Amino acid sequence: MLIQEFDLPSDPRLLPRKGREELGKSARSARPLEDHAALGPGARDPIDTLERQALSRVPGLVGLRYARMAASPFAFYRGAAAIMADDLRELPDSGVQTQLCGDAHLSNVGFYASPERALVVDLNDFDETAPGPFEWDVKRMAASFEIAARARGFDDRERIAIVERVGRAYAAAMDTAARTPTLELFTARLDIDAVMADIGSELPEKVSERAEEAVTKTYRRDSRQAAEKLAVRDDDGVLRFRSDPPLLTPLRDLAERGGLSYEAAQARLFGVLEQYRASLAPERRRLLERYRMVDAAMKVVGVGSVGTRAWVVLLQGDAKRDVLVLQAKEAQRSVVEPPDRPSEYEHQGQRVVHGQRVMQTLSDILLGWTSGEGLDGITRDVYLRQFRDWKGSAEPERMEPSTMRLYAQYCGIVLARAHARGGDPATISGYLGGGKTFARALVGFATAYADRTEADHAALLAAIASGRLEAATL
Repeated sequence: MLIQEFDLPSDPRLLPRKGREELGKSARSARPLEDHAALGPGARDPIDTLERQALSRVPGLVGLRYARMAASPFAFYRGAAAIMADDLRELPDSGVQTQLCGDAHLSNVGFYASPERALVVDLNDFDETAPGPFEWDVKRMAASFEIAARARGFDDRERIAIVERVGRAYAAAMDTAARTPTLELFTARLDIDAVMADIGSELPEKVSERAEEAVTKTYRRDSRQAAEKLAVRDDDGVLRFRSDPPLLTPLRDLAERGGLSYEAAQARLFGVLEQYRASLAPERRRLLERYRMVDAAMKVVGVGSVGTRAWVVLLQGDAKRDVLVLQAKEAQRSVVEPPDRPSEYEHQGQRVVHGQRVMQTLSDILLGWTSGEGLDGITRDVYLRQFRDWKGSAEPERMEPSTMRLYAQYCGIVLARAHARGGDPATISGYLGGGKTFARALVGFATAYADRTEADHAALLAAIASGRLEAATL
């Protein structure tokens, strides 16, 4: 019997799992795991990066962004994804690519409703998603735990255990993903009920009760609650957004400032919604056809996003209580993408939606993208989703060391599963090995980067004090 010999395929995706694991091991030889503890010299001015970002943002909101970032080193870190991306670019990387979240920190792992109306745990912010070296996300996640643990006053031993838990959980989950059937990998999800059952016995009674209360509260965070909080009914019984500038500025106020009639402003926004519908699956478009737009407002959200154009759009169904609130958010180029090369995406809203759909097991049924002409006449890329759909997140400022260790474990698992869907788990797992060495390296990196973040936060405070930057006061 003649046995034909074949050369190895040029496309690594065509290799069997063992072959792809060997590719990861080869990458480890070129970039040893111990090297990930290193941090470059950091000879840069973080304020320069913030000022460059301010050029494309709403001028009247930039000061609010600075004020929010000035609150603490962790708040600064939340808004400093661009600064960290620049720092990571200065380091040699593993060469092992995946779809990155781009802003993977502990507050960007949270709860939301699946299409089947189950409360799931996953990454929930993809403004900066783009392809890149897998360890960039892991390092950003690890450093966020170090900074949060410092804010809680945890000692060195406690912080080391927390950061190591991120790395070990990530490596173990990636090893599992590499051996999981593909269909199962792409459909596996973390339900909050399963998580609570798993960790309930490990949490102190008071902490467990607090977690249960937080979950119960999350179930109430929906469009109806958002409308009750953000809107009132006018004399005709129509819901209209409240006016609370700069945090919430209704379309009618913005139109007046821009010299547009309210009708003309509505027409522009309606055009955006019509184009957005085209990006949805036919059955989702049919759902939206049951609603009519009644109002919109510009709403400040987050920390790092402050100053980008973010809208909430209020839609009404036939029943008085049948309301839907969408968020339309400006999508700028990802800070992860190399600034000296063209973006891989012609449309930045499409980039966000694509990354989210790849990395999440289950995404918002109304997630879509389009371009729209703003009230200033400039066309920008945007993406849209439900504003509140059982969305919630953990509260690290209230965590004890044992609780934060458990949370670090789940964040490592969530991030690994997302990376396994966005890249090749066998190659990443081959690179990481058992994970112990990588976890130790993460501790060194997270410690060094937390020191740098504290220095950057101090530089922001100094820039505000000197008048170089102006922070808003509310």
